[in-house]
Order: sequence, then structure tokens, then C-alpha cells
Amino acid sequence: MKQISKFLFTFLISFLFSQLSFGQTQTSNKDQRYIFFLHNKFIEENDLNTAHPEYGKAEYNEILASFRKDNFIVFSEIRKKNTNASNYAKKIVKQIKNLLKKGVSPNKITVIGTSKGGYIAQYVSTYLANPDVNFVFIGCFRDVDIQEIPDINFCGNILTIYEKSDIFGVSAVKRKETSKLKINHFKEIELNTNLKHGFLYKALDEWLLPSKKWAEGNYNLK
Repeated sequence: MKQISKFLFTFLISFLFSQLSFGQTQTSNKDQRYIFFLHNKFIEENDLNTAHPEYGKAEYNEILASFRKDNFIVFSEIRKKNTNASNYAKKIVKQIKNLLKKGVSPNKITVIGTSKGGYIAQYVSTYLANPDVNFVFIGCFRDVDIQEIPDINFCGNILTIYEKSDIFGVSAVKRKETSKLKINHFKEIELNTNLKHGFLYKALDEWLLPSKKWAEGNYNLK
């Protein structure tokens, strides 16, 4: 499954770049929007059919299908176990820069990450340092991060989503206040699903819908 997913990811990237190399395709798709989805750590360590003892199965494929249903081109893959977040973020930054070189507007690109994937997305924000790219960080900030991960700086259009009952994700305002890079838009949403950290395992409209609005440039979420 992991090898197939990785192959499809590589194929889609290559196909997209080949299509964007033609001026006609680039023009006709000027309004196309792109999502890089970065999943949580549990998916790194377990088969998709494996259920978390408390949160149940991670609905990875359902999440991707939801984004694609709304006409986003989605890039995602199942990462290898124990993937280094910082190094993986640099890989994503390179892919985003390739899209930008092909003429894709930065505000048409959104990086969405849940839990560990959200931390990777934060590193992408830091390393890319492009204030016009969109980011959605989901269930991936704790107050201790300011001291324990001091090298992260938010940059871009930032939406953070956290669940009130989740101890692994709280308001990230402190990170916004300590970040030294440009943030064009910043907004937070507190959910009340009572699902603890398990809320991000599920393809829930509570976080999917605002993520899609953000990716569409609706920074007021109306």
C-alpha cells in the first residue's frame, strides 16, 4: 500500500509538471487550486485498516476524496515510519517551488497538516517563507512548543484548527506572536466535537469545510 501510494504521488507530480509546461494548459488552469495534505503520525506507523484503540481508523482516503470532490488537485502520500519532520518539509518546499516556477500563483497552493503532519506543515511555512501561500495547521500546537521547537516561524495565510477536548492541540496565538516572518492572514477555530485528538482521524466537515474555504482564499471563512 505504501509503495503504491508513493508511486501515485510521484506520478501525479510528474504528470502535473508535464502538463504545466504547456502555455495553453497553464492559462486554462489559472484558477486551479492545489492542496498538499500531510497526515498524522498514526498513519506512518500502521496500516490504514488498523484502528487506533481509542480513536478508531484513520480516514485518510476519505479525507483525500473529500478534497478532490471539490475539484482540488491533491498531493499526498503515506510517509515512511519515523519520518524526520524537518527533512520531509524541505521535500515539500521543493515541490511547491516547482509549482511556483511553472506559474502557479502562491495563493492557489494550500498546505494542510494534521497532528505530526501539521508540524511538518509548520516547517514548510518556515522554510518556504512565502507570505502568500495558504496553510492549515490542525491539532498540532502545544504551549511547550515555543521552548521545545524554537526554530518554527509561521509565514503565509495561517489557519489553525484545534479541538477543545484535545490536549495535543491548543490555540497557536503564542506562536503567531513569536514568529518573525510575514503573516498576511491569521485565524483560529476551536472545535467542540468532544472527540479529543481523534477528531482529526475522521473526515469531519467541522475541519474539512473551513480548510476548503481557506484554500479557496476565503480568509473570513464566510
